[in-house]
Amino acid sequence: MPITLRPDLAGLVPYDPDMRPADVVLTANENNYGLPAAVRARVDAALAAVETNRYPEATSPALREALGALWGVPACSVVVGNGGDEIIFNLLLAFGGPTRPLVTCPPTFSAYELYARLTQTPVVSVPRAAGFGIDEPAVLAAARSAGIVILCSPNNPTGMTVRPAFVAALAEATDALVMVDEAYGEFADPAASCMPLVATHDNVCVLRTLSKAYAMAGARVGYLVAPDAVADGMLAVRLPYSVNRFSQAAALAVVESAAELAPVTAAIVAERGRLAALLDEVAADLAAAGAPGMETFPSEANFVLVRLPGAGAAEAATLPDAHEVHELLARAGILVRDFSSTAGCEGCLRVSVGRPAETDALVAELRRILGLAPRAGRDGGLPTD
Repeated sequence: MPITLRPDLAGLVPYDPDMRPADVVLTANENNYGLPAAVRARVDAALAAVETNRYPEATSPALREALGALWGVPACSVVVGNGGDEIIFNLLLAFGGPTRPLVTCPPTFSAYELYARLTQTPVVSVPRAAGFGIDEPAVLAAARSAGIVILCSPNNPTGMTVRPAFVAALAEATDALVMVDEAYGEFADPAASCMPLVATHDNVCVLRTLSKAYAMAGARVGYLVAPDAVADGMLAVRLPYSVNRFSQAAALAVVESAAELAPVTAAIVAERGRLAALLDEVAADLAAAGAPGMETFPSEANFVLVRLPGAGAAEAATLPDAHEVHELLARAGILVRDFSSTAGCEGCLRVSVGRPAETDALVAELRRILGLAPRAGRDGGLPTD
């Protein structure tokens, strides 16, 4: 008899991050600026001191202490995992299951539904309202019979935040565990964070990561700030030694240098605004040529979501669609993320915020693909640094 996958997982395919070689990588929402030189030097020194023959400390105690100090919470409120993905999986493993449905608000991070499936947790999808806002009354109604609610803020791939006041109301109206995924929180207005709610609500937890603002995607370190009962449950189901010694050492050096990363985050936020403005110029030029419909959505993350023109206008019908634009950009050495087949994101590409030269290269190539002349004063060359 052939070996087969579990019947409920039939059709599951490996995750494909589209890591083909490229000159400009704007597909995975990484921090293209990297670590400041002084911080990188501390990371290198910490890595050099790692004892490779010893297993890592199982619960990352030193890193939990540092993260607790960063947020003003006790170390026991922090759970460290192998990236945000392990945190999400373990949350569903510990608090989900067949009788505890998960509420999500698509379009959103696809891993929520994937890990729900792996843990046999039913999913109740509450689609977002027009403009990608949360349908708050519908979420409240669905949460009353749920075990877990996950809200991504800023949301991936739309870039919009959820109101902390709504999260508080949601937590008070339901017994469900409410997790706010703030993987991109450093790029948003600090007032948008739901972190203060952890101290006032025993069913609210907040996910953060070092992969984005902290430029540590290669280390795979995420963490959850949670009430004691949630943190204890997460520690009970975690795999032993899931965060290796190298990642713990590097992450500790970076967290202890958090203040030095603030200028990098500010630069990314500023470049996000410039990227959006340049894409708006593309949209205006397309509209002037008789092809309206391109839209760049507001974002508080380190990416923007852009909807390319549809076929409603005669000129738009002659343009390549979003999937074709994605492939043409890739052929030119520029990678962005194709969301055109995702429900609610039809015609959309997600573009990570890169360095200024990368932004210019992307916009210049996009203009060429869409048949627009370059704007005066921009060379659009590929980055050389």
